[in-house]
Amino acid sequence: MKKRIAITGSNGTIGEILKKGLTDFEITGINLPEVDLRNYEQVLNAVQDHSAIVHLGWNSKTENLLNENIDVDNMIMAFNVYRAALETKVSRVIMASSIHANAFYNWKGPGLMSVDMVPVPDSPYGADKVFIESLGRYFAQKNLEVIAVRFGGINPKNTSPSTHEYLKGERAAWLSHNDCVSLIRAIIKAEKIPNNFVLMYAVSDNAGRIHDISNPFEWIPQEKAEDFQAI
Repeated sequence: MKKRIAITGSNGTIGEILKKGLTDFEITGINLPEVDLRNYEQVLNAVQDHSAIVHLGWNSKTENLLNENIDVDNMIMAFNVYRAALETKVSRVIMASSIHANAFYNWKGPGLMSVDMVPVPDSPYGADKVFIESLGRYFAQKNLEVIAVRFGGINPKNTSPSTHEYLKGERAAWLSHNDCVSLIRAIIKAEKIPNNFVLMYAVSDNAGRIHDISNPFEWIPQEKAEDFQAI
């Protein structure tokens, strides 16, 4: 029997990629207008009887990297997912964070950027991603398995960023569709989450990669931006 996986925001970019790629699982998409993630009772009903939740839901129209806004509804949605998972005994939540939780464009080292560093967000959007990571640490203490994934740049057409010098940071932090799917599959299939909490970066094996992708899931990205059409 296939594991049942709930994906919030499954009609977005990453959600569509996962629905197409995770054919070895039974996927339940959780989206508006059927389910309002701000409504706890609706979330509670939607996530019951699933093995894991992938929380991608985010109101990007009101809060994104470029608009310098925050939207408290995004925090409420993440909070409701954590709470509902705990109450319905869904054992594992994969939470979508972002590489923008820690400013990386001017990273000079030494070495690769680690999740163990104190994050310095590059935007209000990035700061809110740090908040939902911290909230995950809290729920992990209540015996919920939480994996906060700082997703790299991923786009619907699976094209890589331009080779222009001013976009080299974006290119180094690019994430391919196949690498995204293989990571989430590895997380879902993992027998145990160390200490109930993992924070990790998810970027492909790009030239000039600056993020440390160490993880306990034996996930190794197989693709790189250089092998894809640049836009």
